[in-house]
Amino acid sequence: MPALPADLVSVLLAFQPLFSLRVWQYANVLLLGAILSPGTRTVSSALRVMGLSTQRNFQNYHRVLNRAVWSGRHASLILLRMLLATFAPHGPLVLGLDDTIERRWGAQIRARGIYRDPVRSSDSHFVKTSGLRWLSLMLLVDIPWAGRVWALPFLTALAPSERYWQNQSRNPKLLTDWARQLPLQVQRWFPTRPLVVVADGAFASLQLLSRWAKRRRPIVCVTRLRLDARLFRPAPPRKTGAMGRPRLVGTRLPSLQQILTHRRTVWQRWKVQNWYGQGQRLIEVTSATAVWYHSGLPPVPIRWVLVRDPKGKFETRALLCTQLDQQPRQILQWFLWRWQVEVTFQEVRAHLGVETQRQWSDLAIQRTTPVLLALFSIITLLAHRMAHGEELPIRQAAWYSKTQPTFSDAIAAVREQLWHPMNFFTSGSKWHVIEIPRALFAGLCQAACYTA
Repeated sequence: MPALPADLVSVLLAFQPLFSLRVWQYANVLLLGAILSPGTRTVSSALRVMGLSTQRNFQNYHRVLNRAVWSGRHASLILLRMLLATFAPHGPLVLGLDDTIERRWGAQIRARGIYRDPVRSSDSHFVKTSGLRWLSLMLLVDIPWAGRVWALPFLTALAPSERYWQNQSRNPKLLTDWARQLPLQVQRWFPTRPLVVVADGAFASLQLLSRWAKRRRPIVCVTRLRLDARLFRPAPPRKTGAMGRPRLVGTRLPSLQQILTHRRTVWQRWKVQNWYGQGQRLIEVTSATAVWYHSGLPPVPIRWVLVRDPKGKFETRALLCTQLDQQPRQILQWFLWRWQVEVTFQEVRAHLGVETQRQWSDLAIQRTTPVLLALFSIITLLAHRMAHGEELPIRQAAWYSKTQPTFSDAIAAVREQLWHPMNFFTSGSKWHVIEIPRALFAGLCQAACYTA
């Protein structure tokens, strides 16, 4: 095992109480191997990169995932505590919530289903894929040395397909059911911190929003809203002696589509920074409060925000927030942060080998992908400890000018620290040392650290 720097050891040792002493030795090797491995993230690749390809008890490393007793939920709590202490010690917890498909094949994977591939599909082209559906909850925080907001995964749950529940002779558990439970778990962990959940339009469900809004400590939700949603005024006060059930809503309001085309609609012009990574953009915004209601479903009071482009280059978007007194500018800013969730999903596929693991047992499948997603946050923490509040080194070239570090720079900095010669120096014999030019050694380090 390498002798790690103190900054890195403090982060890794936070997870030691999850395991027994014997299992921790194997888990620590797998964690470091997953950081250093290029390409696939299998147990074999982790052992090879750690120099343990001749280990005869290799099955013990597999048992960390498919047999050993440890709690992934407790690991999520430990990780979230470190993230909050480092990046968000005060204020509301802004969480990004979204699902992703891990493309996997194999008859032995019981939770596998057939889903729409969001990456390869478009409005006019529908592509289906076989895989596992994961719902991930990420902390949206500003990273000082990165100069922008990152989405840091800490709690991920497997949402099996409907076929899986039919084989179990149980009623299907919908994606919105999983989405309701994950933020509630965070609220139980941190009851004094306000929660703001930013989600895509797939989670704009009246049942889901009403359950969050009616809690003793409401969970604020920001998501997209349909332009043809049925909006109403609040229900009028009930008259004394009135018979029958009380009214749920008041009179019908114009739809957002009608407001969009009405001549008397008052628009405010704003300049928004970091519009989906495209820099500054001029937009027009209008906002008001209403009650969103559909027959047979609970009414939800919302503040809606209508956003359009004066130049007509992007489609008009409607947003909702379940906190009525929230400022429209803040609602829009929170929703723009949601794009970082998609960036994180892409980064973990490109640099952490999601969709390359080959576990087949149910327990190993339930553990491996959440660990790889959480590894994105762990590497961010390690890079932050190494930066000490300063900037990380950025990979530059004569033909490419890069102003802000990305996750590839963060994982390269951590790898370079782990690959430092003193960390793997285990012998004093001159026969075990090969002298090479510094330029060659620097090139080899670049190749090893920046390999996806």
